[in-house]
This record gives sequence, C-alpha cells and structure tokens, in this order.
Amino acid sequence: EHLKAFDQQVNEFIDYLFGPRDTRVRGWFLLDSYLPTFFLTVVYLLCIWLGNRFMKNRPPFSLRAHLIVYNLGITLLSLYMLVELILATWEGGYNLQCQNLHSAGEADIRVAKVLWWYYFSKVIEFMDTIFFVLRKKSSQITFLHVYHHATMFNIWWCVLNWIPCGQSFFGPTLNSFIHVLMYSYYGLSVIPSMRRYLWWKKYLTQAQLIQFLLTIVHTLSAAVKPCGFPFGCLMFQSSYMATLVILFVNFYVKTYRKAPSRTALKEPPVTTEVKNGFHKDHFANGFLSDKKAQ
Repeated sequence: EHLKAFDQQVNEFIDYLFGPRDTRVRGWFLLDSYLPTFFLTVVYLLCIWLGNRFMKNRPPFSLRAHLIVYNLGITLLSLYMLVELILATWEGGYNLQCQNLHSAGEADIRVAKVLWWYYFSKVIEFMDTIFFVLRKKSSQITFLHVYHHATMFNIWWCVLNWIPCGQSFFGPTLNSFIHVLMYSYYGLSVIPSMRRYLWWKKYLTQAQLIQFLLTIVHTLSAAVKPCGFPFGCLMFQSSYMATLVILFVNFYVKTYRKAPSRTALKEPPVTTEVKNGFHKDHFANGFLSDKKAQ
C-alpha cells in the first residue's frame, strides 16, 4: 500500500510538471508509471558498480556465443524499427520538416507502437554494459557510455507518454539505421574469420555524430516553422543532442586524433582492443596482427 501511494504521488507530480499524457498509449507496458523505468535504471547502475567489484579478482568471461546472439538480435530489432518507421510515416504522409501529433490518424498509432519498441530496446541495450563488466572491459565503460544508456531509457519513457508520434519519429529512424550498422559490426567482430574485414569502426563514430547533428537540425526546423508540436520538447531534445555531440566529439578526438608519442614512434606497432571485440593480442584496427597471422 505504501508503494502504491508513493507511485501515485510520483506520477501525479510528473503529470503536474508535464501536463496531461497522451491517452493513446494508456495501458501500454511500462508506460503508466515512472517507477519501473526509474528502478530499472537504478538496477543498471548498481550492476555496473557491484559487477566491477565482483569481477575484480576473477578472470573475464568469454561470452562469445552470447555476444553473437545478442548482437544479431539487436541488429534485427533495429532493422524492424527502421523499416516499420519508414513505412508508417510514408503511409501517414508525414511532413519531414515538421509533423504534429494527431493529423495522421492510424499511422500515428503505428508510429507510436514502433517507438514503444524503441523505448523498450533501451533497457535491452543495458546489456552492452553488463557484457563489458563480465568481460572486464572497464576501459569501455566511460561516462559517455553510461550517460547515454541511462538517460535514453528515461527520456523515451517521457517521449512515449507525451509525444509518442509526429516529430518524434526522426531521431529513432536515424538511430535504428546506425544501430543496424553498429550491432552488425559488433556481431561480426565475434567471428574470427570476419575480423580482418572490420576496418570501418571509426566511421561508425562519424556516422553517429552526423546522426546527432541531423536530429538537431530536424528538431530546430520545427521550432522555426512550427506545426503544433510542443516547443519545450523541441528545445529539450536539441539541448540533449548537443550534449551527445560534445561527448562524442571528445571521444572521437581522444580515440582517433591522438598524436603518437616519440617513444611510440620508435617502437614497433602494438595492437589495440576493439570495442565489444577481442583481446588486443588478437586484433588490431580490424586486422589480425602480423604475429598471430603467421
């Protein structure tokens, strides 16, 4: 009873802050109350902290089969969302420059259903970090990584409750396309025979940056020429995307633009780790090291 009362108070406060929710998504799984989304996010953060402590004095897990299945699953889910969003927005005659929340009828419901899967995929993608923890890839668990995963799940709970269609379609469409490329890359990196072909990692980061910039432009276009989509939501999305651009640019510069030291220039080239990939002795920049290839 205490939990129910607390849940009611939390949701009444959220409704007071943001106004009436979209009635078309009432009753959808995880949407009526914020507490499940909040608690799942807390569990995610605790798993990182406790998991690193648990794995500190233990050998890393391989998890090769798990990674193949996981990355293939996310790739297929992303492909489904990409295709369905394109078909739904085409059917509804969505305006690329600015689309409101109610003019497309059944197509809006179709878009909202896909965006619910997009929201739910964010909790599935918490496994990205859990796999890093279990495989002791601590260098991959950066502030950018955790910030992006934790905030996206919570932000999309809000999106589904208040703006589940219309202008909200654009970012997930681009992101689903990027995730088809990204998770297929990660999945292929687990297959030894494919490693020599994975030279295109840094271009994924460039594509992600382009995605964020395009989303900002698309969002601001609706502010310049409004169509009834909530202005405050447009400003929040632009601001959030700006934080991702800053963090991803910082990551890109540190990862790909760092000048080699004089000592490094004198030494033979060493191999580096591949994100969601393999140990540095086996794989470097998408190619097998000379030592292992012989």
